[in-house]
Formats: sequence, C-alpha cells, structure tokens
Amino acid sequence: MSNAILSEKKDACVKWIRSFFKNNGPDCNAIVGISGGKDSSVAAALCVEALGKDRVIGVLMPSGVQPDIDAAYMLVKHLGIRHYEINIGDTVEALKKAASDAMDGELSLQSTTNIPPRVRMTTLYAVSQSHNGRVVNTCNLSEDWVGYSTRYGDAAGDFSPLGGFTVAEVKEIGRMLRLPDELVDKVPIDGLCGKTDEDNLGFTYAVLDRYIRTGEIEDKATKELIDNKHRANLFKLRYMDCFDPGLEVRA
Repeated sequence: MSNAILSEKKDACVKWIRSFFKNNGPDCNAIVGISGGKDSSVAAALCVEALGKDRVIGVLMPSGVQPDIDAAYMLVKHLGIRHYEINIGDTVEALKKAASDAMDGELSLQSTTNIPPRVRMTTLYAVSQSHNGRVVNTCNLSEDWVGYSTRYGDAAGDFSPLGGFTVAEVKEIGRMLRLPDELVDKVPIDGLCGKTDEDNLGFTYAVLDRYIRTGEIEDKATKELIDNKHRANLFKLRYMDCFDPGLEVRA
C-alpha cells in the first residue's frame, strides 16, 4: 500500500473514531492501555487526533517491575494526555495462587500466561466506568490473523481502530502521526520469558504482512503454520457462538 493511500486510510480512521463516539457516547473518553509499544502508542495518538488530548486517558499497568515502563511514560508525555499507573502485580500473583491452591497446583502455563492481560482488561474497564469511558482495543490485523492475543484480555475492548491494519501499516501510521521512533520501532517482547513476538510466532511480521495483503509466501512450512494458526483462532474474532432456538424476537 502506498503512503498516499495509507494516509487516506489514517484520516478515514480518525473520522471513524469520531463517528463511533458520536453514536456511542458523545461525551465519553477514550481509555487506552499504554505499554509503550507501537500499537498502544498509535491507537492513543489516533484518539488524540480524533477527540483531542483532554478526552484520552492512558492507563499504565505494570505487573510488578516493568523494565521498559519509561517508553510508556514517553508516550503519555509526548501526547500530553492524562494517565494513571496501576500496578497489577499483587492482584495477578494473588489470583495465580488462589487458582493453583484450589486446583492442587494444576494451573497450566497457558493459564498463567493469560491471567495478566485479563487482569489488565479488568483494570481498563474499572477506569473506564469511573471516567465515562470507552475502552480502546489496540490489537492489529497481523496479531488478530494468527490469534496472537488473549481472548477477553488484550483482544477485548469497545472499539478497534487498528484491527484492519498490519504491523507494517501501524508503524507507518505512527510515523505519519510523528510519534517518537523509539516507540514506533520498539521490538515487541512478550513480557514473560523475554522472547520477541516473532520468536514466539515462528515467523516474522514482514512475512505475515505480505501474505495477508498479497497471498504471496515462499516457504511452504511457514504458510502452513500461519494458515493453521489462523484457522484455529478464528473464534477469537467472534463475540461468541450462540445457539439459535428459532424463536421470534420482538422488533
């Protein structure tokens, strides 16, 4: 996609955010979880352009010690937005212990991994309901495509400005919004084992983005891996499957 077309899409996204709030809370604030990475940075910046900085609230949610929290503070200072730091570390550890104790230690690695993002989303909604807010989903198309998100964790929210943009496109929009290069190009780390997103996925975002937009990919094994992840995680993109009893609903 050319920069000219992407610039048009960026402007259209800003108008879409304004329209969302006009229809779903004209006086509401955008509540954004701020990690200091490209997605939360670009999502917050788009909301500032759409609504003004006084209607955007950033929420920093370290779990204990977050070594790169300076990047999150760089973002809120750059945008000049109101922000809160709420440390979820004690809550996460207490929930892990309670669940593990109740199940005689049978708390899976996947459960342990997904507790923090779900606690973060609970925190965002607590802030949102206290500040007349709407929670921003900060996931991008590339992550959603292969299910690299936690359902009802970072995959939740009230509206998704970046869900139609690939990683490469999000980065370019960040440059258009004049965000600091340190935030746009910050290598995403899972925050658990120190691995990058690409290490965990088994392929690069560049390969994934190209495949999403063009269908082109050279390595058959990587194609199969991406396709399998996409099929297995399609359910995350739906609200939930609901049985239809075929009964009439009053209009």
